[in-house]
Amino acid sequence: MEKVKCIIVGSGPAGYTAAIYASRSGLNPIVYEGPLTGGQLTQTTEVDNFPGYPDGVSGQELMSDLRRQCQRLGADIRFGIVDRVDFCAETSAGRPCHRVHIDDGTELLAETLIIATGASAKYLGLPDEKKYAGMGVSACATCDGFFYRKRVVAVVGGGDTACEEAQYLSGLAKKVYLIVRRNVLRASEAMQQKVRERENIEILWETQTLGLFGDDGVQGAHLVRGKGTDHEETFDIAIDGFFLAIGHHPNTEVFREVRDEAGNVVKPGIECDAQGFIVVKHPTTATNIPGVFAAGDVADPLYRQAISAAGSGCHAAMDAKRYLDE
Repeated sequence: MEKVKCIIVGSGPAGYTAAIYASRSGLNPIVYEGPLTGGQLTQTTEVDNFPGYPDGVSGQELMSDLRRQCQRLGADIRFGIVDRVDFCAETSAGRPCHRVHIDDGTELLAETLIIATGASAKYLGLPDEKKYAGMGVSACATCDGFFYRKRVVAVVGGGDTACEEAQYLSGLAKKVYLIVRRNVLRASEAMQQKVRERENIEILWETQTLGLFGDDGVQGAHLVRGKGTDHEETFDIAIDGFFLAIGHHPNTEVFREVRDEAGNVVKPGIECDAQGFIVVKHPTTATNIPGVFAAGDVADPLYRQAISAAGSGCHAAMDAKRYLDE
């Protein structure tokens, strides 16, 4: 069984940045890229808010640059998916080691583990969401709102995130439709009030999206109001952008603890919050398991930005180095 100082799971900005710092610290990290090389950012056509790219950069190019930098510094980047981790499976030099299982049958023993598997945006499940990905469909107003200045956009959702996204976009766009499935908002009263105060936000109550349309990108949405009621009606709205704000799903299933029906822990795992995001010991990236650290969106339900993910990847690598030195 191969024994290593550091394994990094995930290949987004957090994973690659952790690999850069871990390599420079002499940890000889192995990076398992997972099912999507480069992470979700590779699905973004234009990145305009990452420092060092004054003219903007495509998500593919940005992640390709980070990957090449990792390789130049000596990171061992491998294809594979981690499907199980036996935390604290063995002891070496007085500290626990973690047995990492890869989907091809490979097993490795790691003194430190950095989890950077990200969080996936929740989608409605419409075929048009994939059809127009990068062509008007987005799950991040902060990332892509800049491209819709003086245009018309729609935000789907009724919680704090949706209201926050709509409020943010209202400062850029000419008009914002907030598509709400229910007849009330789930957001806090303070957030609801901010939405009501914006004259260019129109709330479409009891409304659901049936599909999107457009030739070379999103030009409108097919909607239904009062679905399943006696006042059901379908209608279209003209929009240039369609933003999903119905939550994110952190990719933590493999690492969570397992309990039996009585609530007893039968397999130790990483502590997560109610949403599934990894809980870290601020201001560090340390988890509840010694030698295991979390970086990026997998531990960040609030910001979810490439630059903040990269920063936490740096922190995780430095935390891993300090842990090994101690």
